[in-house]
Amino acid sequence: MRVKTKTYRKKRKTRRIHLLLFIYLSFSLFIILTFLHKEKPLFEEEKNVPQQEVSFVLPPLEEKKEVIRRGMTLTDILKPYNLSTAEIHALIKDVKPVYDLAMIRAGQELRIFSSPQRDLFSLEYDIDEENYLHIQKKEGIYGAEIKKTPYDIRVRAIWGIIKENLIFAVRDKNEGVILALNLAELFAWDIDFYADLRRGDSFKIIFEKKYLNGEFVGYKNILAAEFVNQGKKFMAFRYTYSDTKDSDYFDLEGKSLRKEFLKSPIRYSRITSRFSRRRLHPIRKVYRPHLGVDYAASIGTSVQVTADGTVTFAGRRGASGRLVIVRHKNRYETMYLHLRGYAAGIRKGRKVKGGQEIGYVGSSGESTGPHLDYRIKKDGRYINPLLFNPEPVKPLRAEFLDVFKEKAKSYSLCFEAPQIIFSCFSNSFTL
Repeated sequence: MRVKTKTYRKKRKTRRIHLLLFIYLSFSLFIILTFLHKEKPLFEEEKNVPQQEVSFVLPPLEEKKEVIRRGMTLTDILKPYNLSTAEIHALIKDVKPVYDLAMIRAGQELRIFSSPQRDLFSLEYDIDEENYLHIQKKEGIYGAEIKKTPYDIRVRAIWGIIKENLIFAVRDKNEGVILALNLAELFAWDIDFYADLRRGDSFKIIFEKKYLNGEFVGYKNILAAEFVNQGKKFMAFRYTYSDTKDSDYFDLEGKSLRKEFLKSPIRYSRITSRFSRRRLHPIRKVYRPHLGVDYAASIGTSVQVTADGTVTFAGRRGASGRLVIVRHKNRYETMYLHLRGYAAGIRKGRKVKGGQEIGYVGSSGESTGPHLDYRIKKDGRYINPLLFNPEPVKPLRAEFLDVFKEKAKSYSLCFEAPQIIFSCFSNSFTL
């Protein structure tokens, strides 16, 4: 009897354990299914999150281009864009470590990007032709950086023959006056583009044109050029040193195109009177030496010093009128007579660089009309500027000569065979 009672109790205990285990498993399964059922919509919502972001996309920005007028301030320009005077001053302060906006110049362009409600988003200011300032507000502070203007540079080439003058010849090839002046400046050390030019002279130029937003905006560098003047060929190749990034022009042998002196103190003019030991004076009507060369040009035309030196005199002197005298190395001296006025900063003791503007054509002193009387002295004695043949400056650095010659010959091949000119525009020909 006792054995049966014990066995029954043991079986009852086992059934209780199974029942509890069943209840536990059932409850766990219920919880899991309930959790999955509730979480499923969350996962579906998360999948739809990227679609909801569309509603936060900024509306299209409006761009307004403002050319800064004389006397205009940044406050005048930005007040219509929901900015208080205090906010504009804060903008100027935030940007000042990068660029001082008090330096904005009349004639430069400012591009303003805003919402349709005229809330300012960003603005851009052209510092110069190559750089612009970008300003944008981030986390309550205006950030600024100077960026390179994103020009599209395209290489082009033209061939031409002089019929009247260089400017007309370049225009005949549908290119601008600036390209003609750049070419004249390139060979200005060897050719006076009024006195030396002859009908039938020819030129070939490979050059860069700058485009912005698909529109032509100006010329960049002349990469290579050839000019035949009175049967003599002159060649120029641009080279940029890989270490210093300095650029200059050299001939096929690596000799610098620059000389100690420019051929002419005026970029483009005509000679009305040459160097002479005996000339009839146009005012006094007596024969006397004319120890310079007269260049006729309109009043106000820029006059450039022909070599590096130091101004020793800037003022009026009798029949010479307004005059500038510059002392150069190797005991040379140049004189610029009958000026209308002087360029900013030109005074006694001022150091000047060859090609720098020093004054303007006038008719001061004993003069029958606007012109420049240009004179050169060597060891105190006058010499004929038109016969003067100065030495070139330093040639290409020796360690770069082989690389330069190889690529310069590639350009010269383009000049000799125009039919393959398009192959000359590949990067392998860039000096």
